[in-house]
Amino acid sequence: MALIRLSLIFLFFFFQFSNAQQVNWMSIEKAQELQKANPKNIIMDIYTDWCGPCKLMDKNTFQNADVANYLNKNFYAVKFNAEGNSEINYKGKVYKNPGYRETKSARNSSHNFTRYLGVYGYPTIVFFDKNTNPIAPITGYLTPQQIEIYLSLFKDEKYLQIKSQDDFKKFLDDFESSFKS
Repeated sequence: MALIRLSLIFLFFFFQFSNAQQVNWMSIEKAQELQKANPKNIIMDIYTDWCGPCKLMDKNTFQNADVANYLNKNFYAVKFNAEGNSEINYKGKVYKNPGYRETKSARNSSHNFTRYLGVYGYPTIVFFDKNTNPIAPITGYLTPQQIEIYLSLFKDEKYLQIKSQDDFKKFLDDFESSFKS
């Protein structure tokens, strides 16, 4: 009887973890390279190591199977530490974090690429078009159902049809979510 219980527990955990999806995160440089052969919009998750809502969004939103599948199919997904020490080559210009301090245990200086994008809160999602131009930053924690709205808006360039608050309201009214919690 104990063996059957252990087998059932093992199967439960196996299926739990095997159904978990992973977003295919990459660098902005890799996304720019891939766009040359297969243009897709880019979604960039801008986070910091100390940001609690960033960690929750990783766990609750980006590990959601519907979100991960949608991102992997329709976007190039980039993860970027807003206070990190990486060197970013974006459209032929190099961005660094000259104020980065290795010994800091919590907050650090903002990366110049973070500043270039106009990001001052975390988490922030920045969408880029198929020419790698920034479209819009969305700041704050998003659930799978909340991010689905933006993914739909930016995937097929529906955002270009939004000219007023009324247009956006109509988009929201007509939107039907298909993501599970």
